[in-house]
Amino acid sequence: MSVDRMVFAFAGSFVLIGVLLAWLASPWWLIVPAFVGANMLQSAFTGFCPLAKILKRLGVKPGAAF
Repeated sequence: MSVDRMVFAFAGSFVLIGVLLAWLASPWWLIVPAFVGANMLQSAFTGFCPLAKILKRLGVKPGAAF
């Protein structure tokens, strides 16, 4: 799996987990998907994604692979 796909998988998972926890436990858990969304928005404009940097250092291959 490529870095791009792993970033999307992590982001989607954290959004769903945050919403589920907000529904089951406390509305304060909505901070998690809000943070993920804000990070995705800033990444779209700046091109900087902390998770992508971490995954590249861990040896995940860059680029699209299907």
